[in-house]
Amino acid sequence: MLFSSIPFLYWFLPLVLIVYFLVPKTGKNAVLLISSLVFYGWGEPKYLFLMLATICLFYLCGLAIGGAKKQPWKKAWLTVSVFISLALLGVFKYADLFVSSFNAVTGLSIPLLRLALPIGISFYTFQCLSYAIDVYRGTVPPQRDPIAFGAYVALFPQLIAGPIVRYADVAKALAHRTHTMEDVALGLRRFIIGLSKKIILADNFALLMKLFRESAEPSVLFYWMYAVAFMLNIYFDFSGYSDMAIGLGRIFGFRFVENFNYPYLSRSITEFWRRWHMSLGSWFRDYVYIPMGGNRVKKARWIFNILTVWMLTGLWHGAAWNFVVWGLMFAVLLLLEKWIPGLKELPGALSHVYVLLMVCISFVLFNAESFTQAGSDLGGMFGLGGIPAVTAETLYYLKSYALLFVFGFLGATPLVRDTANRLAQKPWGTVLEWVAMGALLLICTGYLVDGSFSPFLYFRF
Repeated sequence: MLFSSIPFLYWFLPLVLIVYFLVPKTGKNAVLLISSLVFYGWGEPKYLFLMLATICLFYLCGLAIGGAKKQPWKKAWLTVSVFISLALLGVFKYADLFVSSFNAVTGLSIPLLRLALPIGISFYTFQCLSYAIDVYRGTVPPQRDPIAFGAYVALFPQLIAGPIVRYADVAKALAHRTHTMEDVALGLRRFIIGLSKKIILADNFALLMKLFRESAEPSVLFYWMYAVAFMLNIYFDFSGYSDMAIGLGRIFGFRFVENFNYPYLSRSITEFWRRWHMSLGSWFRDYVYIPMGGNRVKKARWIFNILTVWMLTGLWHGAAWNFVVWGLMFAVLLLLEKWIPGLKELPGALSHVYVLLMVCISFVLFNAESFTQAGSDLGGMFGLGGIPAVTAETLYYLKSYALLFVFGFLGATPLVRDTANRLAQKPWGTVLEWVAMGALLLICTGYLVDGSFSPFLYFRF
């Protein structure tokens, strides 16, 4: 089930909210757990067992780690939980990648498993791992209430595509949380904004990308339009989902971490990754990079740490080698910024151009179905292969989508947010704000009823 769907917006969510606010406080976690399992099972009924097995595994291992008197036993139980969870992730997400690569190298024909990827497995696996590691470190006590722990793992607002919520950040809220009309209003506002990003902006950019792939007259300009459209599509798609998740969390009494902070305003690649998918970046920093020694090691080991973390970051995003190369590309750029201080100190607009160009090229690689397609797309962007600079078809689509690009560029900056906040301070600001929210919800509903093109990129993760 998608947030951006009629069944979720007008059936599932209203029913869950009614039941949730009617039951006493002692039953709210149970409502969240049951509704989350229904939400997950709606689209992945055959993998409900995997979700339940993950909940049981980490609940029991958390108790075992917390209850062990000796350090070796704590470490043993942590190892068990990490090994089993990564093994499940490896089988369902990466097995075919490694089998096909092994076949290509050896010439063998080992059959592929061809297992469907369980939705959200990368997100809830990382959440469970952070829980087990934090219990091992003594950062948090083990959760003894299986209902509360199950609600944490399966919590439907952030189950499918994050942000990656650590147990330590919501432990208190699982035990006791307050609900106010102000939180509900703020949550609804955030949810509608995220829904609008997804349906009005991201989906229309996705449609332009589809038209580009179907075009019989590609041009250099059309390749660049595709590349920029994907930059905006992936941003509004993912940040829109994060907004919806954070908004829903606020309604249910949780404060989820922010996941995006206008990354396209960055003046260095280092800054970009402090603003993009922040929950994933901080997870790899705290649970992989720092335990490996971080930058407090010799130079050669530090380089190894950087390359390892970014290779894993690439693999986390998808089971294909282009994702690995994508991650390593950022590793190289980050290393260059450490070694060449001038890259982080480019003057004015030049720094933004540098970051946007590198990110644009990286996302072309990210979205390619193969290295061949990536090479073709990048070659087309730079006019290789005798591709014309512009065609009549390209100009037609440029004129058709010009306003969407303007909205996309503005929406990727704080300008819209700041203007809305200033208007909200006016005496009539609250009324205007909710009229705008109602209008946005009606527009989004119209798109959904019309059956508009609405892919969700991060289902692959």
